[in-house]
Amino acid sequence: MIKLKEKHEQGLITSTEFLKKLLAIARELVQAEKQIEPVDEQARAKTALKELFAEVKNKNTPIVVERIVNEIDEIVRKVRFEGWQATTAGQRDVKQELRKVLYVKYQLKEQDLFDKAYSYIEQYY
Repeated sequence: MIKLKEKHEQGLITSTEFLKKLLAIARELVQAEKQIEPVDEQARAKTALKELFAEVKNKNTPIVVERIVNEIDEIVRKVRFEGWQATTAGQRDVKQELRKVLYVKYQLKEQDLFDKAYSYIEQYY
């Protein structure tokens, strides 16, 4: 995570790459915490991404990255229901909302970014 912060501060990575790496780190962190202490998964997931972002952002971090981090949480609150991951309708609704945020609102049409964000949402919300 220190390397991510350093690369970001030096302007060596794009906002999209920064967000992808942040999502990957958050996922790894939550998996590690899950093995150590049992805590409500949803609470842990919501805080993991936001806390990591808070640690690595700086005054030059584009506001769009922070907005996307916050909107990932909003997507889930808006459309998820108990067991949504196991239903076609639940998966479809979450993917549609995620596409609205990434593809439509922010014009981020990278499949890798979408996959990382969806995987994070699916596993921890």
